[in-house]
Amino acid sequence: MSDKKPIIESHAIVLRGDFNPKIFQPAWFASEGLIKKSEEESCKIEIIHQEIVDFRIDWLHLQVKRDIFTTTTTQVPYYEILRDLISGTFNILIHTPLTKIGLNFDVHYNLDSEEKWHEFGNLVAPKDPWSGIIDYPGMRSLTMMQSNRTDNHKGYVQIRVEPSLRVDHGLYIDINDHYEVENESVALGAKEIIDILNDEWHNSRKRSEKIFRELSKLT
Repeated sequence: MSDKKPIIESHAIVLRGDFNPKIFQPAWFASEGLIKKSEEESCKIEIIHQEIVDFRIDWLHLQVKRDIFTTTTTQVPYYEILRDLISGTFNILIHTPLTKIGLNFDVHYNLDSEEKWHEFGNLVAPKDPWSGIIDYPGMRSLTMMQSNRTDNHKGYVQIRVEPSLRVDHGLYIDINDHYEVENESVALGAKEIIDILNDEWHNSRKRSEKIFRELSKLT
């Protein structure tokens, strides 16, 4: 079967570390040339607080808490710009301790019919083993993990497959390409994680696209 095209897709970069949320205001990003002045002026601020900052601009949703920094875009042309935003931010704040990064891609496919929707669920999560255990079994969520990376980095690749809640007869696939510093106890800055981002981002995206392609063929 020819490759399906996603109906909806998004990319998130998630960092774990030690953050001071109030730094990450739209005005700071604009002053450092990381977003445009017009984007700062038109942004929608959800909250600015010492414990959390949350705001949106046209292509970006950013949320920062004390231990997690999350950026998301649903616009494919901005995938690389999102990477550049993270790289630029922590090249400036190079002493921020970062310990983990997730390069996360997700898609929603329309499987065209309820029959094909059920066929996919039966293929990846057969119902027969559940006979006599529960009535009318159906796949709600399936998670597979590759715990040993093949790129010499510490971390894992996790794939989650679920019925889509946003697309009729839809399939949702989420990939968390997770990396960690070699020794968290001595991670004093951002360089190791940002080097991983810059070195592996293209490989991560290609790997995720291959996984989406292969799973979509099963439909």
